[in-house]
Amino acid sequence: MNANIFPTTDTTFPIDVLHSSTPVLVDFWGEWCGPCKALAPMLEQLAADYGGRLKVAKLEMDRNPKTAIAYGVRSAPTMLLFKDGKVQATQTGLVSKAQLAKVIDAVL
Repeated sequence: MNANIFPTTDTTFPIDVLHSSTPVLVDFWGEWCGPCKALAPMLEQLAADYGGRLKVAKLEMDRNPKTAIAYGVRSAPTMLLFKDGKVQATQTGLVSKAQLAKVIDAVL
């Protein structure tokens, strides 16, 4: 994993994401999810491209159901972009890197 991508859990989510001074893109994913695996290299590229301006967190939904339920995440992959502790954008499903960059740019 790249330095700007880190795992988060139900326990660490408030500190990792909600209290982050940097916007955080959270990837809600599952081990069983093929599209999630296809998305991983794109997230690594985006984390590098937006280094210092954006962090990327990965939350494995089966092991951390409380956070997924709290934000109404029902399918993987779902990405929520948090800024100042609030969801600013949502993207569900496998999309292109350009599409995801558009969502990020609109918030940053």
